Amino acid sequence: MADLNELIAARKRKLERLAQRGVPAYPYRFDFTHRLAEVHAAFSTATADESASEVAVCGRLVAWRDHGKAAFAHIEDATGRLQAYCRSDVLGADAFAALQDLDIGDFTGIRGPVFRTRTGELTVKARSVELLAKSLRPLPEKWHGLKDVDTRFRHRALDLAANPEVRRIFATRTRIVSAIRKCLDARGYLEVETPILQPLYGGADATPFTTWYESLKAKNYLRISNELYLKRLLAGGLDRVYEFSKDFRNEGLDRTHQPEFTLLELYEAYTDYHGMMALTEAIFREAAVAAGGEPVLAYQGARLDFGAPWPRVPFVPALAAKLGFDPLAAGTPALRLAAEEAKVPDAGKLTRPKLLDKLFEVHVQNGLAGPAFVVDHPLELTPLAKANRADPRLAERFEPIVAGMELGNAFSELNDPLEQRRRFEAQAALRAQGDAEAQQLDEDFLAVLEQGMPPAGGLGIGIDRLVMLACDAPTIREVILFPQLRPENA
Repeated sequence: MADLNELIAARKRKLERLAQRGVPAYPYRFDFTHRLAEVHAAFSTATADESASEVAVCGRLVAWRDHGKAAFAHIEDATGRLQAYCRSDVLGADAFAALQDLDIGDFTGIRGPVFRTRTGELTVKARSVELLAKSLRPLPEKWHGLKDVDTRFRHRALDLAANPEVRRIFATRTRIVSAIRKCLDARGYLEVETPILQPLYGGADATPFTTWYESLKAKNYLRISNELYLKRLLAGGLDRVYEFSKDFRNEGLDRTHQPEFTLLELYEAYTDYHGMMALTEAIFREAAVAAGGEPVLAYQGARLDFGAPWPRVPFVPALAAKLGFDPLAAGTPALRLAAEEAKVPDAGKLTRPKLLDKLFEVHVQNGLAGPAFVVDHPLELTPLAKANRADPRLAERFEPIVAGMELGNAFSELNDPLEQRRRFEAQAALRAQGDAEAQQLDEDFLAVLEQGMPPAGGLGIGIDRLVMLACDAPTIREVILFPQLRPENA
């Protein structure tokens, strides 16, 4: 293979020849009549006879076969691929000669009638071919069907150009988000925006990214959650609110975690976590239908039915059945020993709430095919939820679990300011014990609760993980356009 610099130089020489012919390499626009999939749909019954009307189509040149005074080309856009038939006697000798200076990767516009070749392929008979953008850097060898994972994620533009399935993933993602918006808008929810840059982070157990606000001479944080801001809106009288938020958590990279991710967070006044369960089932059902046309998805070989009510899995009994003892009655040493036996990383450093959480993840959650709701977590795990009405040792909380993945979190929201202060103070004690992810005491939020916030249910859903399910993607990086990656050669 020729040196890359030589290939780029050769393309620049073609660019110069085109300029000498008066061919603009980077025109301002091209007025097309159809996207390529629309041509296939509109002319599905086309025969060998040319259509009476012309089409104007455009896309990247992905194949070229020269036959002397005629050539076949394929162009590709976000919707599909289409063949073009170029002849010297139709285009004119000069225009046809200029085609020799096109390269794979160039963006082109083609006008002409549609017909079907003897082999049955739908084709545009080119009456004109326009260069829309010259590709000076050649696409890598074997770029079609590009498989190298590292290359794909580091060079997403190339990945999208090479793999139609990747383009379909992100089209599906858009449909899912649109379907969720329609679902919530129809229920009277108001879409809002809350701050990404915050003077005090909260609403989740996570380590933040920090930054410096030069004008204010103060430390600020990228939000780990928008929960406490959305609850302020409930107190202010907006009784149904939601936000698709970019959140940031300074944590590791793995199959289901990215430090920058998209979260749907919503709050509804005058309901509780039972209301949020019904809403969660509706959201997942609508998302599945948007992705595949029915409330059933296939994920990594498993069939997931989102059309039926989800079973409820109580946290404490499920974990007790695996451990052989009641985790709520057990002391921290017993939980730590169980965690060490389960090979939980850094078990010796974890606080009691973290031990309960990790033990449940290892022994129960990872084996749940779902969809299912894990319900009624120990209260000590949940500083922002109301105590369970039947057992005050538990919280009115649930997590939607599908294919062993936690896809969200929901509560009957705590609106008692005195109890919330006690919970924050307990979190401060955990921070003093070394839990850097424990929540901070937020006086401004407590002042809002003291002014009064209505009873409410709240729900957060990880959009990236939801799209993973809908697109049968094995890792979260497949469904984020520009995922965070470790430095090359690190």
